[in-house]
Amino acid sequence: MEPAGTLERGIAVLRVLASEPARRTRATELVHATGLARSTVDRVLATLVRLGYVRAWERDVQLAPGLLELGAAYLRGGGLRDALSPLAERLAEELDESVSLAVRDGDGVRFVGQFTRRRTMSVAFRVGDLLPAQRCAAGLALLDPGSPWAEDDQLIEPGLIAVAVPVRDGDGTPVCAVSVVSHTSRHTAAGLREHAMSRLLKTVAEMESTLAAPPGSAPVGAEVVVDGSRVAKREFGSEFLQSLARGLAVLVSLGSKRGGVTLAEAARATGLPRATVRRSLQVLERVGYAASDGSRFVLLPRVMELGYAHLSERTLGEVVQPHLADLVARLRQSASVAVLSGDDVLYVARVATVSIMTVDITVGTHFPAYATAMGRVLLAGRPEDRLPALTLEPLTRRTITTPDALVAAVRRAASDGYALVDQELEEGVRSIAVPVRDRDGRTVAAVNVATHASRATPADLRRDVLPALTETAARISADLRHFPATPEPGLRPHD
Repeated sequence: MEPAGTLERGIAVLRVLASEPARRTRATELVHATGLARSTVDRVLATLVRLGYVRAWERDVQLAPGLLELGAAYLRGGGLRDALSPLAERLAEELDESVSLAVRDGDGVRFVGQFTRRRTMSVAFRVGDLLPAQRCAAGLALLDPGSPWAEDDQLIEPGLIAVAVPVRDGDGTPVCAVSVVSHTSRHTAAGLREHAMSRLLKTVAEMESTLAAPPGSAPVGAEVVVDGSRVAKREFGSEFLQSLARGLAVLVSLGSKRGGVTLAEAARATGLPRATVRRSLQVLERVGYAASDGSRFVLLPRVMELGYAHLSERTLGEVVQPHLADLVARLRQSASVAVLSGDDVLYVARVATVSIMTVDITVGTHFPAYATAMGRVLLAGRPEDRLPALTLEPLTRRTITTPDALVAAVRRAASDGYALVDQELEEGVRSIAVPVRDRDGRTVAAVNVATHASRATPADLRRDVLPALTETAARISADLRHFPATPEPGLRPHD
């Protein structure tokens, strides 16, 4: 396959997978949907799995969190999200209503920022979602930018109302729209306009002042890796489509600077020959994912159709579940993931083995953090001076019950990179846990394996379980690096 054709075929497969991102898909379905040969689909999938964009089971595949980097490249390079989000979030707080940022995308508008007020009746739009422009306030504002504002009085859905104002850049060109969104249980359309318009117009003026400032060309933090496809090609041979990997790397590189990059800058960012980059750019323009603006190439919002809305809204439990399943299949021991909830650990995911004697824990279970391995790993990420304030009760004869002993145990967990608790929560239960970290290196969760003391000694757990546990935590952490450290929309612990 020629390089350009390979990239286009890879994108075709991703589009089919993204059309139903919540379900697993078989290769045969992709063959029927794309019209590609089975051998081509198999090689495309093998490459996407290697890149971390797709996860494979025995016969099924599904989008993986790594694919978020494509949509994230558009959000970074466009610059609107980073520049305008603080003002939009402030507006949502001032009005106590949901606020959205949206841009034109063909005949629709695509959301690039959502600042939602959580209520029983709350807005379910996600960053990356596409709405028809003529049926929502943001779209109407961008279709007729000469109008000072636009209104959606239950056009898109009964009960949903919104008012929107276009935002212009320094040249006076409308680049996005800001919407205030509510429900008829709170306002009429006219009432929402009266409630929101003054603050909305003031915020839009501030946004336009921000955009009117001279655009910077400094890097915006894209993690562009110099061409690693050669190593993968040597490792996987003909099953790895080097040209597909390189084309997607070029796509990501376009988000490495606000306002886009030149061909030469894309070549430097990826370490690829200019001719290779040029062919990839031609394909990306042809499929509607990129455009040239003079000598610079920019990503277009259509890139976000590749599963960004669904993937970015995954809960922590949804992200970690397949990794836990793999771990349990390897060790044949039950495994769990938990987060801190006050002074307790809260279980957000669990995969249990079937046996006569098992540790009976379900998602949503709370245990005191001080007496659990996951709790000590998580407490190691908190300020140490908070530890003496914990109430320490003897749950078994082995439970640590003095502040000094707890501080020492937490320090040991931080130093060792794991915690092992031997029958402190309950007689007969041993557990070993390691931290899970976000993109900033902060401990946000812990993963553990718990077993009955008769089945494994502490030494057994360190020797037989800890290496696999550490590897699983690293894979989960790699997935979490694709999510914002501060959720917006963020990674929710659980529903």
